[in-house]
Amino acid sequence: MNSESAMSSHYWSDVVGKLTPYVPGEQPKLANIVKLNTNENPYGPSPRAIEAIRGEVGEDLRLYPDPEAELLKQAVAKAHGLDVRQVFVGNGSDEVLAHAFLALLKHPRPILFPDITYSFYPVYCGLYGVDYRTVPLSETFEIRIDDYRQANGGIIFPNPNAPTGCLLGLADIERLLAANSQSVVVVDEAYIAFGGASAIPLIARHPNLLVVQTLSKSHSLAGLRVGFALGHASLIEALERVKNSFNSYPLDRLAIAGASAAIADTAHFEQTRKAVIASRERLTRQLAQLGFEVLPSQANFIFIHHPLHDAAELAQALRERSIVVRHFRQPRIDRFLRVTVGTDEQCATLVGALREILK
Repeated sequence: MNSESAMSSHYWSDVVGKLTPYVPGEQPKLANIVKLNTNENPYGPSPRAIEAIRGEVGEDLRLYPDPEAELLKQAVAKAHGLDVRQVFVGNGSDEVLAHAFLALLKHPRPILFPDITYSFYPVYCGLYGVDYRTVPLSETFEIRIDDYRQANGGIIFPNPNAPTGCLLGLADIERLLAANSQSVVVVDEAYIAFGGASAIPLIARHPNLLVVQTLSKSHSLAGLRVGFALGHASLIEALERVKNSFNSYPLDRLAIAGASAAIADTAHFEQTRKAVIASRERLTRQLAQLGFEVLPSQANFIFIHHPLHDAAELAQALRERSIVVRHFRQPRIDRFLRVTVGTDEQCATLVGALREILK
């Protein structure tokens, strides 16, 4: 640390120097790239969402948005057959998750999450002083329910998991909930639209379940930043108390209008969702033919490994061909690449480049 940095850090709170911030996927500034590294939906958002956003651009932007975002809460509640009191909305699912860590997961006992999972979880723990313990996935990167039969202050995991794309079935989730009825179980469903069944129907039977979703991938609205949580009204009240102690207006007028319209456009959602799934299955077959091991994915990305080639070297070779994928330099998965499912044209470009590289 140079003298100027040392002087600046003199003014930091004690917690700041101990933080290891989350590193988001790169937003490369390269021209004409095939961007397959951050799991964005390759298709545009609903035209109805764009129209609704345009309708909010005007003189009313001088006014604060609705702090309760009632229009959006009602849209989410209607879409999932819940009462509006069971819905919490926030500035992307990352903010929703952050509030959940403080409101529902900060207890004397450590919380549990997989050793290979969304890398923001330990960051939140560091920020809020939440004790945690990682639970190893199986050799095939699956969550083993029996491993979570231990004292804990809560459990959180993505489903499908990230970055593996592997799905935990509803029967297993219900077993997990029943075995941990005294703790909150947060199921982070950022990618559930692309495979598997949501845990939302389990909310009626399990007051300790919180389901978190985002419109970033499923509705092509990563640039709008809208996420939500669903659960028992008492869990939602806890989130609201934290939110209103932090930022009463996390969602602006454009986000509320655009997200509400996107949720209502089920035809566009189904069309793009099915297109991504079809492309994923096709890409999986093509990469398997090239000798890649592809984990079974129910997300809008795949996790791949070639037994004869170093993952970092493959990522660099692709980058030299203007194709960007993500490589995680961490134990157990440093030989894998995570590849977002793009359009069929983008996938074809990727397969062609890999065929050339492997030769």
